[in-house]
Amino acid sequence: MKKLITTLALAGLACSTALHAQTADPKTEWAAKVVALQQGPELERLVTQLAGNSTQELIANWAPRLEANVPKAQQKKASEEMNAELKKYADDASKIISKQVSKVSTDALVPAYAERFTLEELKQIASFFESPAIKKYQTTAPELGNLFIQKLVEASRADVAARAKQFDEAALKIVGSKPAKK
Repeated sequence: MKKLITTLALAGLACSTALHAQTADPKTEWAAKVVALQQGPELERLVTQLAGNSTQELIANWAPRLEANVPKAQQKKASEEMNAELKKYADDASKIISKQVSKVSTDALVPAYAERFTLEELKQIASFFESPAIKKYQTTAPELGNLFIQKLVEASRADVAARAKQFDEAALKIVGSKPAKK
């Protein structure tokens, strides 16, 4: 009986030690929770923006080539084909970036939060992100951001158009209106 109790005690100690080894530092666990809680709709927008930026680089590189290398009569068709390829690229780039979010969050953000905040502060931040008001804010923020952008564009459109006209006039004086003689 004593041997059974000793064996059970040792097994319990081994399980407890293994469980303790598997359990991360509470500070790191809370940092991981904070990182996960803050990754809402804004993160999706960031991924889309990053993929869009890389797409814009391709457009800037290939648009002049399309215009220079493809005969005018075939440019519309070539442009449509390029746009289809750009869409595939943007979709793939978004997927590639999205796949890295978790790894980069774990490798970079979690340690950074654990280093910069106390356990109590991390708990407070987690409570903040778990609050119903913040969850509603995160859900509504993209819509409100789009509304703001729309109203900002509307409010500044006329002034920007007037400034573009001034630029066109100045550029015309610099470049001229007729093709250069070769």
